[in-house]
Amino acid sequence: MSAIENLPDFIPYKEIEEARTNIEGHVLRIPLLPLNIDWPHGKIYLKLENLQPIGCFKLRGACNAIACIEKSQLREGVYTASAGNFAQGLAYCTQKFGVPCDVFMPDHAPSAKVNSVQGLGGRIHKVTFDDWWEIMKAHRCDGMGGKFIHPVSDHTVIAGNGTAGVEIYEDLPDVDAVIVPYGGGGLSCGIASALRHVKPSCKVFASEVETAAPLSASLKAGKPVSCTYTPTFVDGIGSKSVLEEMWPMVKNLLSGSLVVSLREIADAIKLLAEKNHVISEGAGASSVAAALAGQAGKGNIVCVISGGNIDTSKLVEILQGRVP
Repeated sequence: MSAIENLPDFIPYKEIEEARTNIEGHVLRIPLLPLNIDWPHGKIYLKLENLQPIGCFKLRGACNAIACIEKSQLREGVYTASAGNFAQGLAYCTQKFGVPCDVFMPDHAPSAKVNSVQGLGGRIHKVTFDDWWEIMKAHRCDGMGGKFIHPVSDHTVIAGNGTAGVEIYEDLPDVDAVIVPYGGGGLSCGIASALRHVKPSCKVFASEVETAAPLSASLKAGKPVSCTYTPTFVDGIGSKSVLEEMWPMVKNLLSGSLVVSLREIADAIKLLAEKNHVISEGAGASSVAAALAGQAGKGNIVCVISGGNIDTSKLVEILQGRVP
């Protein structure tokens, strides 16, 4: 069984530097690119994590987590609960090292992500969203052997995610704000931990979708609260509640949650495809939608495109101007 980890208020910069060494050669160092539009309030830049080998940022955390586990502990394999992106990252790493990998996925997970995990050798267990969320909260699944790696609140996963924050600063020292899609807080808190050290004046915002925005509700309440969750084409972010173990870090590091609509996200996906020839999934485009709405203010704004794993049929609808 895996215990729920007691997390600090931020990830020490030394651990992020160590993670950078651990993931070197496995994770792409992708430079910032400007969004090809005239924006009257400054400049919007894109951190294109959708260009990673698995199509999303999750390779950073998964790779560092595997590197930090003793080899003797890997013999029985690893398992996780994931809507698809972290599952791909973990399966990608375990395939390289010959480690068995089991993944619990919610039954509405998109086929593009399911097929990718299976192609990487991951063994998929589909469960209801409620059962999947219980595994996420408990950090274990009864009856499973091997080591559970949490896709969000594992300390080493967050440190691995923080390497993206170091790269953002190296490419744009004058960055004013970074917008990060919020699924559970692992990416946003990793990036914010890094920037806290190298550029403390930079604000880090979460972006959420209106159909599932627990962070926004929790920040207003001053404590973790539950919210209504409605499944949509935006599957990489959104849940019923903020993970309680993440709350101290989230509250300490993030400057707020920027909530956008399904229409705004669909429009942002279409814009990214037409202006930058970039394919983003719904979660990834939420950061651009928030920036374009002016929710992060003016200046040099970096939008993290967290992933590009979207079903082709949904992408076609969006490019035709519809909301799936």
